[in-house]
Amino acid sequence: MAIPSQQEITRVKALGFLHNRGTDTFSARAVSKNGTMTAQQLKSLAECAEKYGNGRVAITSRLQVEMPGIHLEDVENVRQFALDAGLVIGGTGAKIRPLTACKGTTCVYGNADTQGICAQLYDRFFVGWGNVALPHKFKIAVGGCPNSCMKPSLNDFGIEAHRLPVYDLEKCRGCKKCFIAQKCPMRAIEVVEGKMRVEENLCTKCGVCIEKCPFGVTPPVTKPAFAIFVGGTWGKHTRMGTRLNRFYEREELETVLEKTLLWFKENAYVKERLGAAIDRVGVDAFEQAIASDDLLTRKEAILAAPVRERAV
Repeated sequence: MAIPSQQEITRVKALGFLHNRGTDTFSARAVSKNGTMTAQQLKSLAECAEKYGNGRVAITSRLQVEMPGIHLEDVENVRQFALDAGLVIGGTGAKIRPLTACKGTTCVYGNADTQGICAQLYDRFFVGWGNVALPHKFKIAVGGCPNSCMKPSLNDFGIEAHRLPVYDLEKCRGCKKCFIAQKCPMRAIEVVEGKMRVEENLCTKCGVCIEKCPFGVTPPVTKPAFAIFVGGTWGKHTRMGTRLNRFYEREELETVLEKTLLWFKENAYVKERLGAAIDRVGVDAFEQAIASDDLLTRKEAILAAPVRERAV
C-alpha cells in the first residue's frame, strides 16, 4: 500500500475527496441541497459505494454523505458516476460549504419551511458562488425554532425561524389553569390578578403558545420572522454567533446573506473566519455595513479583488 503524495491528497481534496488516514484511499463527499436526499439519490450513492468504495457510507454532522474507501485511480470514475446520477461531489475549501437545515419543514415545532429556504439558498449561493474564493470556509444553517437543533448560532451565517405572538388580552378570562401558561416552555406566562401577563425578557418567540387559548387570546400567526446569527464557530476556537439586532422577513434573507459574504470577502484576511473578522473590525461597523446597500453596489469590484493578506 503506497500512501498518496501530499500533492495528490491536496489536489483531490479540492474536488471533494478526503484522505482516509493511514490508507491509500479517500472518502467522497456527496452534497445535499438541504440535508435531505431522494430515495433514488441514496440508491445511487449505495451503488457508487459498493462499486468504487468499501461498501459503506457515513452521514456527516451537517447531513452530507461520505463514501469511504475510494482509491486514487477511481476518483474520476466516481466524479463521472456522480455526474450521471445527478449528484454533486465537493464541499471543501475556502468557500461556501454545503448548507444544512433542520427538519422544521415537517417538525411539529417548525415555524418555517426550513428545507425549502435552504434549497433556495443552496441554488443561489453554493452553486452561484461556487467559484468565489473566500478568506476561509463559510458555513450556513437554517433552523426552524429556538430549540436550535441545527445550531444556527454556531455557523458563520445562521437563520432561526420564530413566530411572534400577538396577545388579545381583552379576551383573557383569567383561568386558574391557563392553557397558554401550561404550554409555554420558558415559563414566561402567568396569570396575575385575573389577567395573563407575559415576561417578555423570558419569551423566545418560539410560537408554542399561539392558538393554544380556547378563548382566542393568542390568535393565529402564519408568517414567520427570522433571527440571524453571524460569525459563529465551533471546535478549537468557539464563538457564539452575533445575533443581528432585529427580526427579518423571509424575503430579506438572501440580501442579508449576500451582504455578509461581500463584507467577509472584503474585510477578512486569508485563513480568518467571519467571527474573528467581526471581532477585529467591530460588531457596530459590521451591522452598519449590512444596513446599507453600499456592499451591493460594489459587488463586482469586491469579488474581483484578491483576498487580503496580513501585513508581515
